[in-house]
This record gives sequence, structure tokens and C-alpha cells, in this order.
Amino acid sequence: MSISKRSDASGHFVSVIAPAKINLHLEVLGLRSDGFHELAMVMQSIELADQLQFTSTADGTISLSCDNSSLSTAGDNLIVRAAQLLRERSAFPELGVAIDLQKRIPIGAGLAGGSSDGAATLVGLNALWGLGFSQQQLEDFAAELGSDMPFCLAGGSQLCFGRGEQLEPLPVHKNSMAVVLVKDPSVSVSTPWAYGRCRELSGSRYLQQECDFEQRRQSLRDAPWLNPLRANDPPPLRNDLQEVVAPEVDAVQVSLKLLSDLPGSLAVAMSGSGPSCFALFADLASAQTALASHKQALTAAGLTSWCTALRAEGVTLEL
Repeated sequence: MSISKRSDASGHFVSVIAPAKINLHLEVLGLRSDGFHELAMVMQSIELADQLQFTSTADGTISLSCDNSSLSTAGDNLIVRAAQLLRERSAFPELGVAIDLQKRIPIGAGLAGGSSDGAATLVGLNALWGLGFSQQQLEDFAAELGSDMPFCLAGGSQLCFGRGEQLEPLPVHKNSMAVVLVKDPSVSVSTPWAYGRCRELSGSRYLQQECDFEQRRQSLRDAPWLNPLRANDPPPLRNDLQEVVAPEVDAVQVSLKLLSDLPGSLAVAMSGSGPSCFALFADLASAQTALASHKQALTAAGLTSWCTALRAEGVTLEL
């Protein structure tokens, strides 16, 4: 998370960029004692992002508006929940804010758009309200709200363990890689359903012991393609949820096939619980060329597409 004070952060408004993420590696290790799955992941920020503006109000209310009418702006939205949590922890119940969300990350896509918006709310209101919480405190708050939210705060390239909230940053390296990303806008996948189906189909192969979990974590830490990420030794891409989602969601099968046909693609995979899928490219120009040459086929298959570079940071305050 990059924190840069705006000149107007003293009480009027701040603007925050909330980037999406993809999973370069998602390995389901087993079940935890709390009922969640134990995961070993590599998550990566991308430049596709939402934008949120926070304006202080004097009436003590928290309100949310959005340019996408299909998104709930009520108390179930992670933005509102994050604002309420931060105000509660601040011990200043009179604090108010009007939040405007410009939605660019597709909804229900496995790209952590909701989590990134929630993380952006913690960062934006920490600055707007002058609360002075540290990044570690914000990450702790984020973990209370969602497994992906600590990553969305930190961003870049991270090893993510536990439920996904335990972060280990990867080496910083100038990275030119990019992705072509596709999603069928008529299709969404429930994350609880995907993990439940994974347990049904693969539970007999789950690891049972913490020592076995740690062995798999260490194996991922030692993977040569991680130190650092680079186009000449690209990530092999793994998503254990893809194995259970793709056979039951036609849009994922179609997406993976069409992405595999793109010239210059290094590897293809589903992101998170889907249904978004992506193809990895050595650089943005290669990705743009490949998308342009196959845009018609993707559109004909009912897929919305984006071309975006990998991103070195997560949620950021705009200057």
C-alpha cells in the first residue's frame, strides 16, 4: 500500500485507486480447524481498477453511490462495512462520509473487486478522517472483513497463506508482463460453492497436518519462477478451483480455449473462484496485439475483454 497525503486530505475529499487481482497460483491444501480452507497462493495486482472518492460530511452518516446500478450500496457492501468498522475503531461516532464508487472491475468475477474497494475505504478514510492507523493496523482490520482484503491493501506480488490473509512479499522487480482478461458478464460463480465443490471432489486428497501444510508453503516459496517474476521464466499457473469449476461452467471452458488460441500467450488460467480467466503475456504490447487480433471471436462468444499490465502496488491514494 502506498500512502501519499493529498493536499486536500485535511477534511474535504480524497480519491483512491482500488486495483483488481489475479491468482498466479491457488493451491487448496486442506481444511483448517475454523472450517476455512488452508491455501497457498501467489496473488498479483493488475492495473484494472475501481476509483473511489470520499467526501467528509457533517451529519455523521455513511452513504455510498455507484455508477453501476446492479451493485448494492446498502450495509452488505464491503465499502460500507469497512467504513463502519473504521469509524467504530476510531472512537469518533460523529464522523461521516459520502462515498462515490466508479466501478470498472467486473462484479462476481474472482478478481477481488469488492475486497479491493473495501481495502480502499480503509485507506481513504484513514487519510480523510486523519486517524493515523498504521498499515499493520489497517491490514488487521482488513482481515476481519475478508480473506483477500489484506492483499488488496499491500498489493504487488505476494505469497498468501492461511485463508489468504497471511502475506509474504515477493522480491520487487521491474515487471513488464501483462494479461488479457475475459469474463462472460451473464455468469457469476459463488465462492462458497466453489470451495464446497472442491471439498466434495478432492477432500479425500487434502493434507491433514500443519507440518504438511508448511512443507507445501516452503515448496512454493522456493519455486524458481518466483524469485522474481519474469517473462523469460513465466509462472506455470495453477488454480485448484479451476479443476472443479471449469467442468460445470461452460463460460470458463470457452474462455480458457479462446485465450489459449491467442498468439504469444505464455499460460492461461482462471482467477480465484472464477469465472474470469486470463492469458499471461511477456509485455503489454504483445497482449494488446493478441487481443486486437481475436477481439471479434471473444465478443462473438459473449465475453467481455480487457488488456492490462501487472501492477507493483495495491490500493493507492491519488495525488
